[in-house]
Amino acid sequence: MLTSLRSRENGISFIQIWNKYMDRLDCIQTFVRVVETGSFSAVARELNTSQPTISKQIAALEEYLDVQLLSRSTRKLQLTQEGERFFEHCQGLLDAAAEAEASVGQRQKPVGLLRVSCPLAFGQLQVMPYVKGFLDRYPEIRLDLAMSDRFTDFVEEGIDLAIRIGQITDTNLIAHRLGLTRRVTVASVDYFRDRPEPQTPADLVDHNCLVFTRPTTGNVWHFQLPSGGTSQVTVKGNLQVDNSPAIREAVMAGLGIAICPVWLLGELLQSRQLKVILQAYQPTSLPIHAVYRRGRFVPAKVRCFLDYFTHEFKLNPWVSDYGIQSS
Repeated sequence: MLTSLRSRENGISFIQIWNKYMDRLDCIQTFVRVVETGSFSAVARELNTSQPTISKQIAALEEYLDVQLLSRSTRKLQLTQEGERFFEHCQGLLDAAAEAEASVGQRQKPVGLLRVSCPLAFGQLQVMPYVKGFLDRYPEIRLDLAMSDRFTDFVEEGIDLAIRIGQITDTNLIAHRLGLTRRVTVASVDYFRDRPEPQTPADLVDHNCLVFTRPTTGNVWHFQLPSGGTSQVTVKGNLQVDNSPAIREAVMAGLGIAICPVWLLGELLQSRQLKVILQAYQPTSLPIHAVYRRGRFVPAKVRCFLDYFTHEFKLNPWVSDYGIQSS
């Protein structure tokens, strides 16, 4: 047994040696997160502990190393020269330790906290329906879903994986394709009771258009032409919002025309509660990716999430690359 092993030199048990090593590793992990977030309090919230506890861990690490790693002021934390060198080595050390643990025994199973970021409405409508099945299959995983329409910072917020809609341009991220967001141009039937329906994208300039401000394109709407090319039109209107559920509600209330993902509208399209217009001019579709940081060890819990949702999304007509099949 491990508890019976003794150091021949000083009689210290293996477990005591291991605990000392793990205490040091915990301090290193805390140090890395403090540097990444720039905040003792943020790391305390992340680890569900107190700020003084985090401060004590950093102080213990500095005492062990006999160097100052961080210079502290009322405004910000800053790495010392020794701290910068130590931080560079720590990142590789933590990745190597995680990979070593995951390569043997029970550690090959997906376990632990998995922090996933995704857009608010997409998370509610397309991710949450599969969460129970995922957690039933992997009971050792604890899932922390951060749902917001703003882009979360992987480092500062300790995100393992993010679901993002649109092209991925950040070369520091590895993108795994999950599906496709097809979009339609819609309005309520009531909106067209006293105004003509647009026949081409150019006609949108004469209409009240509802703008979702989160995409980089904003009020510049892009369409696929029947000829195979593309066109764009700059629209205007009296309402713009920063989340897609609000756009859906505004369309249903008859406030104007909007471009929306089909997965956001779902049964509203099937029941014809909304009118799809400009059907010959499809808004540009957007890929759905799961992304994670390049150069980091990819633990089993992340790989399992990727595999599970890739499979489920292929069967989901609202987000599948194959779309809704006609019966």
